[in-house]
Amino acid sequence: MVKVAILGYGTVGSGVFEVLRSNSDVIQTKLGDELEVKYVLDLRDFENDPVTDVLVHDVNVILEDPEVAIVCETMGGVNPAYDFTKRALEAGKSVCTSNKELVEKHGPELLKVAKANNCSYLFEASVGGGIPIIRPLVTSLAQEKVQSITGILNGTTNYILTKMEKEGADFDTVLKRAQEKGYAERNPEADVCGYDAGRKIAILSSLAFGKKVAFDDLYTEGITNITTTDFKYAKQLGATIKLFGKCVHKDGKYYAMVAPFVVEQENPLFAVQGVFNAILVNSNMGGDTMYYGKGAGKLATASAVVADVIDCAKHIGKTVRIVWEDEKLELSSLDNAVRKFFVRVSTTDKAQIAQTFGKVSFLDEVVEGECGFITEEMTEKEYQEIAKKAGNVISMIRMDA
Repeated sequence: MVKVAILGYGTVGSGVFEVLRSNSDVIQTKLGDELEVKYVLDLRDFENDPVTDVLVHDVNVILEDPEVAIVCETMGGVNPAYDFTKRALEAGKSVCTSNKELVEKHGPELLKVAKANNCSYLFEASVGGGIPIIRPLVTSLAQEKVQSITGILNGTTNYILTKMEKEGADFDTVLKRAQEKGYAERNPEADVCGYDAGRKIAILSSLAFGKKVAFDDLYTEGITNITTTDFKYAKQLGATIKLFGKCVHKDGKYYAMVAPFVVEQENPLFAVQGVFNAILVNSNMGGDTMYYGKGAGKLATASAVVADVIDCAKHIGKTVRIVWEDEKLELSSLDNAVRKFFVRVSTTDKAQIAQTFGKVSFLDEVVEGECGFITEEMTEKEYQEIAKKAGNVISMIRMDA
């Protein structure tokens, strides 16, 4: 029997407890051993809840118990999660987590601590909730050279953009509805400004290329400036608009960013709607593979945590190897990235537009007094210089190649 402890009995922690109890027979069959929750740590008490039988309020009870082999960290945030995680690993206890913020900031360090103490630090649930993506990256695609990862990594923003497109509602209206449904937090900044997706693509980039990509180094742009007018133009192209986290290795250079993109129908991510997430990986031998599902939610995320628990239980006294060095990956300036741009300007003088932006593909008029068009390929720096010279740009959204 393998003894497990859970740190935090919030949404994910209670889900982990439920998955381990409800699916204990399936887990035992596939693992060949039984997983038992010995402790759950939380500062609160929970009346009439089965967790009461294993609830503790002092983390040291868990850290000092030699019977506990695996710890599930579902607290969120960096403090005290970092301290508790590091101490557990130093005690030789494997740790499984859904904490993207902690993984992004301290992943390489905690992996080293785990290796030094013959245990594992696994974090499948930190990106994409219940979507298996980290394990495929480090195992199924281990033989591949990853060329790009493009992901819809935040269900809240995808829900908002989907509703804006399908119903013609403006951003503020749909955001309010998302908050009422519980898809968006009262303070939605982390979602709508792209920070949540940024931390996730930072983790995926680091695992794909083996060196640290820091969230703070990424260009991050959210969806707050996307309008229903943008969708009307996109419709003419048979396209949609998605918030992508993207990392690319091209011509020896690495790029990583979060931003809205115009996405055409040929892209497999075009059809991903509502709160669903998806990650498209392109590698040099296997080509495209896509991973799709619920990117958040209590049981979906908890299921991913428990998958890591099972992996750790199969490797007691050993380290599940994940390559992620603390050395920073040198990212190329976004200025050098080449793509087309969808642009709206406050003039209908097509001759003037062509003189300023070069050869463009004009779209039908949607709003009186403005013009929308697609540029030819150019670098980000070239676009910015032209846009500054034009002085009449209303908005710009990148085209996904």
